Amino acid sequence: MAFGLFKKKKKETKENIPSGFLKLKVNKVVKETADAVSIHFEQPEDGKIFYKAGQYFTIMVNINGKDERRSYSLCSSPYTDELPAVGVKRVEGGLVSNYLNSEVKAGDELLVVPPMGNFTTEFTTANDRHLVLFGGGSGITPLISIAKSALSQEPNTKVTLVYANRDEDSIIFKSEIESLSANEQFEVKHVLESIPAGWNGFSGRISQPLIEQVLASVDVTKIECFTCGPAPMMDVVLDSLAVLGVDSSRVHKESFVSTKLEENKKESAEELVAREVTVVLDDEEYKFTVNPDESILEKGLDEGLNLPFSCQSGLCTSCRGKCLSGKVKMDESEGLTEAELEEGFVLPCVAHPLTDDVKIEIG
Repeated sequence: MAFGLFKKKKKETKENIPSGFLKLKVNKVVKETADAVSIHFEQPEDGKIFYKAGQYFTIMVNINGKDERRSYSLCSSPYTDELPAVGVKRVEGGLVSNYLNSEVKAGDELLVVPPMGNFTTEFTTANDRHLVLFGGGSGITPLISIAKSALSQEPNTKVTLVYANRDEDSIIFKSEIESLSANEQFEVKHVLESIPAGWNGFSGRISQPLIEQVLASVDVTKIECFTCGPAPMMDVVLDSLAVLGVDSSRVHKESFVSTKLEENKKESAEELVAREVTVVLDDEEYKFTVNPDESILEKGLDEGLNLPFSCQSGLCTSCRGKCLSGKVKMDESEGLTEAELEEGFVLPCVAHPLTDDVKIEIG
């Protein structure tokens, strides 16, 4: 995903927009729940933004004098919505999510990296499939984009959304989901931990028996599944679909946050020592020492290197490089495929040197 990457010490245009960014004006902010909003952007005057359903924007805001970047999935569909929009749910202690929920308003301008992400699919009128979407909490954001796109473009495709939340008030995009339910191709199965009086949906959490019940009458050969939400929920979904015989090539997942990242960072800092690393960037070699409490990317950026990065949590792979020698420890490797890992690719944003001869080529 090399398009639109953020780089430190970036060049600035005559409009004072950092290289690799767009400056987008906020058209409106819609309060979806007590702790979630959708932010709708106006299209740039010099050309329309093209994106795929399920992709995300990386937004940069300056908070307390520091540039902060976070990635948020698009909840709009390129086929049905005039304006691109992202969904943002508050995270406890989250600098950017709380800022975007509380401070951003219509007319504001935000710096945005153009759309990226592989949590998507190709939509054609010839497709005849059953899209099954499993979401939890804010995981609905890319899923509703995919649902709207499929219903718009694929007359022979059915869409089933299984959406888990704490309670009824936590359902993000509730009215929009209800509108989609008017389409006979679409059905939603809500799953609530705390149910109101007269509730007719599922209660508890997404489980294998629940999944088996929902898919009991579905042709598994036609299923294509997308899941986004808490890691434990997605693990249940993946295991259940495997039991039901859904081919793994037809199952896609999107992780917003690595649940193991912070824990692994602490473990890494305890067992690592400072080591020198060589980074090859644009055919030039740079050497610097990485301390136990910092990643290779963090140190490289501190040294002024123009390294690509976006999420800084090992998920987007924007910073991907190939380890030419030595060994590194990664706090998170979910963003890389098994084939990439075998070829020696690493993610500098979550990587720490284990030997004194680490050499990584970026790009």
